[in-house]
Amino acid sequence: MRLAMLLLALTAATSLPPPTRFAPELMGASDSSPAFAPDGRSVVFIRFEGDGVALMASHREGAGWSAPRPALPGHERDFDAAMAPDGSYMVFASSRPATTGGKPLDAVMGGALRVGKGMNLWRVERRGDGWGEPVRLPDAVNRCTRTFAPGVAGDGSVYFIGCDADDKLQLMRSAYRGGQYEAAERVAIGDAATVIRDPAILPDGSAMVFSMRKDPSKVMRLAISFHGKDGWSEPQDLGDSVNAGTHAMAPQWGCDHRTIYFSSDRAGGSGAPGSDATWQVSLASLLAAHGVHPPSTCAAS
Repeated sequence: MRLAMLLLALTAATSLPPPTRFAPELMGASDSSPAFAPDGRSVVFIRFEGDGVALMASHREGAGWSAPRPALPGHERDFDAAMAPDGSYMVFASSRPATTGGKPLDAVMGGALRVGKGMNLWRVERRGDGWGEPVRLPDAVNRCTRTFAPGVAGDGSVYFIGCDADDKLQLMRSAYRGGQYEAAERVAIGDAATVIRDPAILPDGSAMVFSMRKDPSKVMRLAISFHGKDGWSEPQDLGDSVNAGTHAMAPQWGCDHRTIYFSSDRAGGSGAPGSDATWQVSLASLLAAHGVHPPSTCAAS
């Protein structure tokens, strides 16, 4: 039975539909990582502008999207937004000063100082049609100045890329209990050579899509892992149909919790050759093959 399920899952991965562009009128080559509200009618995404990066917000207008505006004005390096499954807050990465009145966060990478390029995770509550005042997550999460790419589960746990006890970048998880974030722990997926970035967790924690590579000379490809009684399964590559181009990165789940949105330089984008665009593809058949049937929260069209 287990072998039959494995074969079914492998077949599902190789038979995924071809990805299509997502909202080219909204998101161009300088944009990525759309994080959707639970009803799918508003979105926050990354926009790169020169040396800066900002979070932009848009909402549905008829069959299209409104002109994007800054989601969190006043700072030039906010990025990697992840919406809470209930839409009540979002977690994002930023170089904001760790203390009021301080200077933007620096990063130390490979012994080199990168002024103002640090990354910590912050949380901001939804306030009507906008957002409140961002609050930095505690040091139990932000162990180092290279903490980024959050994903939020339904129980409030945050999955992200951060530093382990040896100051190495790893896939980490901080449980959320009693209104507090607990000390982050490494999430073991794959072998020691597996490099994981950009985790996107389903609300019930049953599956996670991420960027992955096992060889430093190779490019990042999208893969998926499923959570069971024995922990996380071996990563399953999403196949060449999804991973066309030289890389595929920054996945996010849509409001149906079956479709992923990701960045890739695959052919068919509207920018210059080799530039990234945002794509979407349904993983419904692959999820179903593993017995995962997440409920949609999308608003009726």
